[in-house]
Amino acid sequence: MLSGRRLDLLSPDPKDIDINDIAHGLARVARWNGQTYGEHAFSVAQHCVVVEMICSERNPGWSPQWQLAALLHDAAEYVIGDLISPFKATIGESYKSIENNLMVAIHKKMELPEILPQEITRAIKAGDHTSAYFEATRLAGFSEAEALQYFGNPDGISKALKQELSNLKPVSTRDAQDMFLKRIEQLIRDCEAPHV
Repeated sequence: MLSGRRLDLLSPDPKDIDINDIAHGLARVARWNGQTYGEHAFSVAQHCVVVEMICSERNPGWSPQWQLAALLHDAAEYVIGDLISPFKATIGESYKSIENNLMVAIHKKMELPEILPQEITRAIKAGDHTSAYFEATRLAGFSEAEALQYFGNPDGISKALKQELSNLKPVSTRDAQDMFLKRIEQLIRDCEAPHV
């Protein structure tokens, strides 16, 4: 890693996980294999921020811990990249095993449960699909009918957030890294704050 840490892909150690490495890597990994409109690639870092924003709006009672889990839902991709879904399905279990091991190490590092409760996982997946719907239709050339078929209806968000996502544009690598890092640092502080 750029921080100087060495990460064992087959048996990752939580002490080798660093949020700066995560932010740096995710800001440089393109979603949609880079096949998006705009001057910049739409990064996994920006996608993670969008998913957490959707999840937090849909679940206003969530603790900062679940917001952090949403932000980190694709964090393993800072090491293994973002493979498009059809390719992931072709590779199969070996990819999933490495991804799962990395996510367990990341969750341990961030003091999250190794395995999230099913309702949290479902809510994050729904947020992921909503983000993908807007990414697909605004950035990746999908028709609304195609996006509905693959990602479902993006309901359950406010008119203001829908408007913001309708104007989704990729930001620079630096801006994506900064927005991800700023959000993760805030959520870590919120997780550490005493709750009454």
